[in-house]
Amino acid sequence: MELTRIMVVEDDPDFQYLIQQTLAAQKELTLTGIFSEGEPALRAAVRERPDVVLMDLALTEGPMAGVPAARRIRLESQAKVILLTSYDAPATVIQASMEAFASAYVMKSQFSLLVPTILETARGVTPQSHLICSALLQRLTSAELAVFQHMLGMPVALHSSSKTIANQQTSVLRKLGLVSKQQLRHVFAAYFPEITEPSKP
Repeated sequence: MELTRIMVVEDDPDFQYLIQQTLAAQKELTLTGIFSEGEPALRAAVRERPDVVLMDLALTEGPMAGVPAARRIRLESQAKVILLTSYDAPATVIQASMEAFASAYVMKSQFSLLVPTILETARGVTPQSHLICSALLQRLTSAELAVFQHMLGMPVALHSSSKTIANQQTSVLRKLGLVSKQQLRHVFAAYFPEITEPSKP
């Protein structure tokens, strides 16, 4: 059985312990590290290549807060990100998930959902992933959405001029907060498994 590698970024020692004990009881999961700050977690994510990173949304220790840390981990490593949050406002959590390019989120008040969410996220695209991805793509016009699909290598016909398509590609990247087609494909491979992942993010 291939183990799913999990890294945890959480600055509450009691919650760290709870997560560690919960993961240790799961035969299909293995813990690669626990961190309380974003910077060392980012370096470890790039080096250790976990499958999933659990990120505390309210991370306060160190210079990098939870969302920026999660976003950089998603951009610079192969890991999918699950946000852990004490917030109960769905709009706030969805917005944070969009900014972090997260694959899922778990309310700390619903801790029993943690393991199922990890397993589902590691195995493929979940309803939460679809929700987050759909929210991200609402930023695009219908023409930009077609260009976005084209950039991902999906079979879509574009009828605009090369200059117009180039301008739309630039607009797509700007609206999604990305800098290159390669980065776009890297990020959205978590939402569209059929995408051929580039060798480097």
